[in-house]
Amino acid sequence: MDEAIVEVQSLVKMFKGGVRALDGLSLAIEPGGVYGLLGPNGAGKTTLIRVLSTLLPPDGGSARVAGVDVRTDPAGVRARIGLAGQHAAVDEVLSGRENVELVGRLYGLSRRQARQRASQVLERIRLLEAADRQVKTYSGGMRRRLDLAASLVGRPQVLFLDEPTAGLDPASRRDLWGLIGDLVDTGTTVLLTTQYLEEADRLADRIAVIDHGRLVSEGTSDQLKDRVGGAVLEVTVPEVDRDRVLQALRGVGGQDPADDPDRGRIVLPAPDGAATLAEALRRLAAAGVVPEDVALRKPTLDEVFLALTGQLATTPNGNGHNIRRGASRHGQHQRERAAR
Repeated sequence: MDEAIVEVQSLVKMFKGGVRALDGLSLAIEPGGVYGLLGPNGAGKTTLIRVLSTLLPPDGGSARVAGVDVRTDPAGVRARIGLAGQHAAVDEVLSGRENVELVGRLYGLSRRQARQRASQVLERIRLLEAADRQVKTYSGGMRRRLDLAASLVGRPQVLFLDEPTAGLDPASRRDLWGLIGDLVDTGTTVLLTTQYLEEADRLADRIAVIDHGRLVSEGTSDQLKDRVGGAVLEVTVPEVDRDRVLQALRGVGGQDPADDPDRGRIVLPAPDGAATLAEALRRLAAAGVVPEDVALRKPTLDEVFLALTGQLATTPNGNGHNIRRGASRHGQHQRERAAR
């Protein structure tokens, strides 16, 4: 195993009123690839990014980035990282090129070096043709890419991306995904926070789920799905039969079913695979219900998130899936096990 390029040990960050945004968090990130950080609103994701990028001092524990301690040598950390926050930090009056050159100068580059680096990263980020236009003429997706270009001008070893695609349309989001993949191919390590579970599933080599400032679970996407229960049974039934089905399936798989009316389905864990499926079909037949569709599959990352945190995955525009019953209780049990 390579030495961790980001190492966090028992990290604590307190805010007014005794709020522990980070509550003894520990994790290690190997160099290369994308490390995804998931958690509900208020879980501590952005606070962790701010501590690692030296924007906030920790109140306890330790954190090292590229071998440099964030507390004792913040300038050394800043020289090795790039940061793109939730909102594009660009000057609308300046051109795209001027924005990137300005950041290069802040990194300590000479005018000539800053100009050369700006051209390189603007080409890499596919903004060279628009580089000399004022940023106020840029679309939202172009501003996000410009913000990413500015974070790359210092050639960082580690790039922190805090919800980089929040508010983007699907096409711009996919474009940015491709750019992140290109960065990883050149050796940059990316720490990505996101509330788009599809984004984490697609981009992240490893994923950490945090809640209330603590690590709940960590691993690859497939490992997290396996830990939640291995398989999921999904049943689609007519609306008129929904209450009867929920009652009939109680206890199948050792847990109450979860109702997802927005997607017209009922889901429940299937720890015994086909045997759980057979038991569910037997109970539905006894209740006189003929399902419209039945599927046995691996859990989605959305369901992993729900099971581990007891909360819904809420996208940055506030939308979430309305899944009710049994799920939050399971999430509470998962958190209690993680705490032990």
